[in-house]
Amino acid sequence: MKILFIGDIVGRVGRQAVKHYLPALKKKHKVNLTIANGENAAGGKGITRPIFKELMQVGIDVVTMGNHTWDKREVYQFIDQEDKIIRPANYPNSDQVPGKGITYVQVNDQELAIINLHGRALMGDLEDPFRVGLDLVDQANKRTPHIFVDFHAETTSEKEAMGWFLDGKASALVGTHTHVQTNDNRILPNGTAYVSDVGMTGFADGILGMERQAILNKFLTQLPARIKAPEVGEARLNASLVNIDKFGRAGSIEMIRIDKENPFYI
Repeated sequence: MKILFIGDIVGRVGRQAVKHYLPALKKKHKVNLTIANGENAAGGKGITRPIFKELMQVGIDVVTMGNHTWDKREVYQFIDQEDKIIRPANYPNSDQVPGKGITYVQVNDQELAIINLHGRALMGDLEDPFRVGLDLVDQANKRTPHIFVDFHAETTSEKEAMGWFLDGKASALVGTHTHVQTNDNRILPNGTAYVSDVGMTGFADGILGMERQAILNKFLTQLPARIKAPEVGEARLNASLVNIDKFGRAGSIEMIRIDKENPFYI
């Protein structure tokens, strides 16, 4: 199966980029399933029900989340009702937290488990993602060898550690959160596709997809600033394409970057 994973969608610019490019990307690469990180989809922070529905309508099959999961309060009203959105699995007392951290989807005649984890290094006091991740992978392996993990984490060291920890257990582990695409995509020795960060899909001329000036002012003055994603502007789409064989081993991981320096002609 070919899995397309779209990095953190940031605001309207990111959503419009997905709407514009996704159909042609799916056709060109013969994609079987599309996953996207949507924790920044609503103005740069959080997600709403209409935006979740919008992402489904443009061709995304499953949405993963991260540290901004709860930024839009209305997410509490629908995250339990939707099978195609998952939040990080490693919250304390996760069974008491709305939503879920794993979902299963049918891809042709095979099943794919998708898991969402949240890092702890510089990211807050959550449960151990290594222990929770291993428990979920072992649980998923009882149903299917095809397992895809979105690890939403700050540091490359924690992401690399998780990649090696799950090598041979998960089909793919991709990093999200830092919004900058890394150049370390590889197949680990036991068959797990890995990249430290897929990158973001949003405003290309901002800072991590957000408007520049407020962030610059914050760095220059250390005063609080209202940071938001712009409504219009040049877009960048970052994604990874993972090919997984019938045994759940990854055969390839290809990075995709579309922007004004790397055009994609439809």
